[in-house]
Amino acid sequence: MLSNSRFNPAPGLADFWNEFRRPHPYRWPILVLSIMPVAVILYWAMGTTAYKDPERPRITYITTVDPARSDAEIAAENLANQEVKDLRASELARIAQRKREMYKALGAAAGMDVDEIERKADAERAAEATAQTKRREELLERSGTSADTSSEGADQ
Repeated sequence: MLSNSRFNPAPGLADFWNEFRRPHPYRWPILVLSIMPVAVILYWAMGTTAYKDPERPRITYITTVDPARSDAEIAAENLANQEVKDLRASELARIAQRKREMYKALGAAAGMDVDEIERKADAERAAEATAQTKRREELLERSGTSADTSSEGADQ
């Protein structure tokens, strides 16, 4: 289809090659000068780095909380949120325990020593909890507060 089109580059390339093959003293300088503008433009364009300005952040304020609420309302809301958080944590613990029971049954059916595996997993969980507690204490020490002062603020 391209060979029948008027946009076919083959005749033009053949004509160029016929003219370029002819011995002419200026054929190489003409070729170099013809390529120079494109080469300079490409060299300049590849060396240029343009960074887009970052988009300005859009600040959205929380508008669902009444700014005129009392301390008692805030405390009641915090208690309700804590109850939801505790329910979620207990449900996640129940799901994790159910998964452990299912894997234990699967391991027993496969002939594995599930008691040994469970002891190792309990030891890993205990070590992880200890490490997490240690990290939390280090963060509290770095921030200049302690667990005692943070719990006193929550009681007031």
